[in-house]
Amino acid sequence: MSNSFYSGKQNKHFRRGNNSFIFQAALVLSIIAVILVSMIVLTIFSSNNLMGIEGEPVSNVPSNVLPSYSTCSFQSYDGQTNLSGWFFKCDNPVSTVILVHDVGDNRLQFGVNMIDMVEQLLDNHYNVFLFDQRNTGDSEGDIVGYGYLEWQDVLGAIAQVKKISVTTNVILYGVGTGVTSSLLAYDMLPPVDCKESDLNRYSNDIIALGFNQSYIVGFIFDSPAKNSDDYISPVVAQTEFLGSITKNTVPYAIRISSGVDSSLNIASEISRLPIPVCIIYGGHDSFIGADKINQLVTERNRINEHLTSSLLVPGAGYLESYNSDRELYIETVINYLNKFFD
Repeated sequence: MSNSFYSGKQNKHFRRGNNSFIFQAALVLSIIAVILVSMIVLTIFSSNNLMGIEGEPVSNVPSNVLPSYSTCSFQSYDGQTNLSGWFFKCDNPVSTVILVHDVGDNRLQFGVNMIDMVEQLLDNHYNVFLFDQRNTGDSEGDIVGYGYLEWQDVLGAIAQVKKISVTTNVILYGVGTGVTSSLLAYDMLPPVDCKESDLNRYSNDIIALGFNQSYIVGFIFDSPAKNSDDYISPVVAQTEFLGSITKNTVPYAIRISSGVDSSLNIASEISRLPIPVCIIYGGHDSFIGADKINQLVTERNRINEHLTSSLLVPGAGYLESYNSDRELYIETVINYLNKFFD
């Protein structure tokens, strides 16, 4: 009797202990589930917020300030987004420079001051194509993708230049997220040595463009990040609710919404480009990080020093190099072009 009573007492104690453990485990799992759901909701809210930012309207520039140009209306590679731009042409052009602006900006990346660059490019026999990417300036579109969507706009711009310019190649000039847009566009094209048997890896729409990577003969990069997500994470941390927590999940959500599987290792990509590259950045860039860009430049020089030009503008922050020392900035770009393409 006493053994039976003692055994029953033990079983009751075990059941109470077991129930307590189950309750605690369920509570912990519930808390984790609430945290995960909250993270997902915050991530979706922030990504929708960032992708829906309104672009800058094109500044009113007096007609006597602008060099002669023609207005262009063309479609993005996606075939659904109408884009707008200006084409400036010169006599006996060496090539055509296409500006790919930063997210939230437009064809006049540096405002009216951008005209000084255009004039110098024309004087040195380079056509210039300025255009508004989706959802900014005079172009259509409802969302932005921080380069993950805009690469399609870049391909559309290249195709348009191929139609209207006598030049046989282009030079992409990416600023901020325009670096991502430009490199993704380049990666979407068949390489120079692509064999006929390998072309089946590319869509018919890409093949129908009528050009491959060889049509892009050079890059100018203003403030290249190490990774394409690096243009998004700081914005999330600085502007979004609990952004310090979601700064790593929001870029992923924007990529998925844009149909891009993974981020782009910009530093690795730039270091390996087999064509001339010019890199310009500010010495006080705390957004991307001047030290990180400096590492990128060092690696590029290690691998392709003979195809590289660079400029660090002391005292300039993120995308401030042009207006901080416009003369030196333009001189660096022109020297780069004359060195490699003239």
